[in-house]
Amino acid sequence: MGSSPADRPLVSIVITVKNEERHLARLLDSLVGQEPPIEVVLVDALSHDRTFSIAESYSAAHPGLLRAVRKFGSRGIGRNQGVAIARGDLLAFIDGDCFADSRWVQFLREGFARGDVLAGRTVAVGRSTYANLERVELFLKGSDVTYPSCNLAYRRTLFERLKGFDPRFITAEDIDLNLRAVQLGAHLVYLPEAVVYHHHRLTLFRFFIQAFWNGYGRKQLTEKHGSLWGSYRIRRLLSGQRTVLAWIRLVAAFSGYVSRVIVGGDRRLSPVGPLAAAGDERPAGTG
Repeated sequence: MGSSPADRPLVSIVITVKNEERHLARLLDSLVGQEPPIEVVLVDALSHDRTFSIAESYSAAHPGLLRAVRKFGSRGIGRNQGVAIARGDLLAFIDGDCFADSRWVQFLREGFARGDVLAGRTVAVGRSTYANLERVELFLKGSDVTYPSCNLAYRRTLFERLKGFDPRFITAEDIDLNLRAVQLGAHLVYLPEAVVYHHHRLTLFRFFIQAFWNGYGRKQLTEKHGSLWGSYRIRRLLSGQRTVLAWIRLVAAFSGYVSRVIVGGDRRLSPVGPLAAAGDERPAGTG
């Protein structure tokens, strides 16, 4: 027999969203039935569509389970804000354009017996030409630190010791956090059974823009951590570019990298990004 809810640690699920009206209901439906005890903290970066009103309706329908607040800023700022509000010792991150398998939280909770950082399996749904492309991996001490924060979990003690996500990153704030965790000696565990489904970009243009900003974020990583080229498995990276679309993504990412070189000049990110301060949120139901 499994443990009772009273014997299980609370998992706080932190979501950052902006203009996710299209996907949010499916995400929240997938979360409210997860293994208890859980709480959901949603941080909306001042959406222009019905995202926040949908979150409010779920908050009203599930009192005590979901809290929605508004805070403008980067994804790092939003996630740090969500953690500052959350009560759980175990933190799980997911994005607004995703939805979780019904046993996602159960597998994450069990996985913390094996490590302090857990990366689940992210399955792309949507146009297969985009979904089949693999991540550009970056390795440190034998660990792939590029697992995305749309399916990532941390012990709060480690997250706070790292001072959270660095809010200055445009993208790659999750890679930066994972990199700092592994540098500190944390064991990053991959849990293929903890599945999250991610809606992929719908157009070639949006796919190109995403790749551009991913490259921009990789350059921000080198500004903060020094040269990381030795941590890429270049032969494996190049051998994985088997399609025209894969090469388009690589060129777009390199363009973003070069763009950061040009606009960034000699500016460097300081070693640690602070946690966002609490108190600037607008709780759901307050207008």
